[in-house]
Amino acid sequence: MTKPDITEADLQAHVDGQLSTSTRAAVETWLRDYPQDAERLAHYRRQQEALRGTYDGVLDEAVPAQLTAAVRGRSRFPALRYAAVLAWIVLGGLIGWQLRGMQAENGRGVPSFARQAAVAHVVYSPEVRHPVEVGADQEAHLVAWLSKRIGASLRVPHLGGQGYALVGGRLLPGLPDDRAPVAQFMYQDAKGQRLTLYVRADADQSRETAFRFAQEKNIGVFYWVDQKLGYALSGEIEKNELLRVAHAVYRQLNP
Repeated sequence: MTKPDITEADLQAHVDGQLSTSTRAAVETWLRDYPQDAERLAHYRRQQEALRGTYDGVLDEAVPAQLTAAVRGRSRFPALRYAAVLAWIVLGGLIGWQLRGMQAENGRGVPSFARQAAVAHVVYSPEVRHPVEVGADQEAHLVAWLSKRIGASLRVPHLGGQGYALVGGRLLPGLPDDRAPVAQFMYQDAKGQRLTLYVRADADQSRETAFRFAQEKNIGVFYWVDQKLGYALSGEIEKNELLRVAHAVYRQLNP
């Protein structure tokens, strides 16, 4: 009997419960013959269940008054802005699953804040129209706003000497375990290549101050902890170039 012709799209749709009865039966036949795919899809389902368990309750909540007030006058669609935050959380979880195999150069596990920095880079660096919430033309406001939300005095490195100009920054939701907000600053060179600097307060309670490097596919991340702030510089550039910029960031933060 000819084996069913099953694609990756069919497998993903099976996880989401989006297949017709006939196609679902064919996929289930495939999974019996290919246990490695069955195990992979089981991991995806567990990931979905964890995301739903953490965030489904938010879907039925009213938009908080403080969020509505914050966006009044800036947007005619505050509910859409709130939905965008939720979408970031869910999308971040899915991309984070794809980056679950990320390993540090020394073979040790990568801290959660460094993985989240890579996720945030993947999500926002391709944006054309809205790469940041507050642009570089409002740098003073950006720094004051993010410092207040993070609960720490932040400084924005200037990387013109390294060929990168500040685009701006944004506030991001934190990890599900503590939900502490984090800051992301974005830089861009003359060719449009972007780097992002992710800053989180008291990152993972770590006292490791040395530079560490991790990479997954084309995304490289140099990360370190300095005075209770965790920093992670992410980009799709050569490791040595990313290290050069990371050193420049560190020097400016520690004059």
